[in-house]
Amino acid sequence: MSGALASEPLRQFLQAARSAGIRVSAAEGIDAARAVQVVGYGDRMVLKDALSLVLAKTPEEKDLFDEAFDLYFRRDDLARNDERDIDPEARITQSGFGGEGLGGGGGRSLAQMLLDDDRAALASTMEAAARDSGIQNIRFFTQRNLYTRRILDRMGLRQAERDMDALRKDGDQTTAKHLENRIEALRDQARDLVERNLLLFARGETEKFREELLRSARLTNLERRDLERMRVLVRAMAKRLAARYAKTRRRRLRGHLDVRRTLRKNMGWGGIPFVTVWKQKRIEKPRVMVLCDVSGSVAAMAQFLLMFLYALNEALKDIRSFAFAGSLIEVSDILESEPIEVAIAKIMQSIGFGSSNYGNSLADFEDGWERYVTSKTTIIILGDARGNRTDPRTDIMQRMSQRAKRIIWLNPEFRAAWGTGDSDMFRYAPYCNVVTVCNTLRHLERVVTDLLKDAA
Repeated sequence: MSGALASEPLRQFLQAARSAGIRVSAAEGIDAARAVQVVGYGDRMVLKDALSLVLAKTPEEKDLFDEAFDLYFRRDDLARNDERDIDPEARITQSGFGGEGLGGGGGRSLAQMLLDDDRAALASTMEAAARDSGIQNIRFFTQRNLYTRRILDRMGLRQAERDMDALRKDGDQTTAKHLENRIEALRDQARDLVERNLLLFARGETEKFREELLRSARLTNLERRDLERMRVLVRAMAKRLAARYAKTRRRRLRGHLDVRRTLRKNMGWGGIPFVTVWKQKRIEKPRVMVLCDVSGSVAAMAQFLLMFLYALNEALKDIRSFAFAGSLIEVSDILESEPIEVAIAKIMQSIGFGSSNYGNSLADFEDGWERYVTSKTTIIILGDARGNRTDPRTDIMQRMSQRAKRIIWLNPEFRAAWGTGDSDMFRYAPYCNVVTVCNTLRHLERVVTDLLKDAA
């Protein structure tokens, strides 16, 4: 087996493995090439075991590897009946869509190969056409028809269709019908090949593209089928931020020697500084109180904020959450005692989807919980500031701003809508440290990241 035949299929398989989510370093790629040189492509199970040992490092990656390997090295239906006649070293060309091919149809036309039912030649020709079309560059499902047509054109489909028309004109309807059926079967095989390559090479890019769309989409515009994916993104984002700003920790101030503690640490050596101690800064977790408007207009956004903040429990300290529409209640106990999805459903059932009254809700907060607000407390208010023309009680906001470390207001409406109709946003804004549009997951991540960064 030539070096080119060994390297190209493996290179494409490594590309497919990375797209599936397996981390493959340059060193691991070299190890994989060496493993292939030792075991070859002849025995599929031996090849799979060898590459798995080199590439799959965790149980999750093992599952991803098995799926990618089976998909990449799967036999084509076109050549399945002729497997026994194929040299073992050439099998890779039927399963990986790489390598040098099986030699094509020996100069025969596509129509002749179809009528002869030469599956091995058809498979080889299709694989060569797929390589020529750049199938490994497919990224989106909308490209399936494009690549299918490219492959069929490179195989000579147009000429085969002309041959079929010529048979009909000559009166050979039986052969023409037989050829038409074979062409339709060939189309199906080409579509299947394209879809397999889409799964292999585009999975990672497609997921990234979809996640980027969901991160930037307005939460109020999400469809029901996107909600579960958004929950996965929220949990992953929260986990990433929690890892970055872990529970109460210390940050080393490099270059600042703690002389006093260094001398004390080295008393046993007569004060000679064998062991140095460096100054450290304690990182405090912020104390957060979240007031969520769960009236009908912003209910979807409130659900994601509650989910996001409670997924950050490892990073944030003393979170207390409140929900309000016409009045305000604390929902911390519900969120702590129930699974997050169940808790949010209970909250929305008890107080959500009503008409908002910001003045009345702020009064409830002042009467029941303002005494817990200190100079270390950050208050986050999520809402559109539309109180249905009720008294906004900006005097309470003023007193809250004097007691709290800061007030952050997240408004899901676009800035151009602030102050229009029954919006009191510009009345509340002077008493807030931050007032910003927040109607996507990306906005939400940025706000919480800044919150944690300031705490550090």
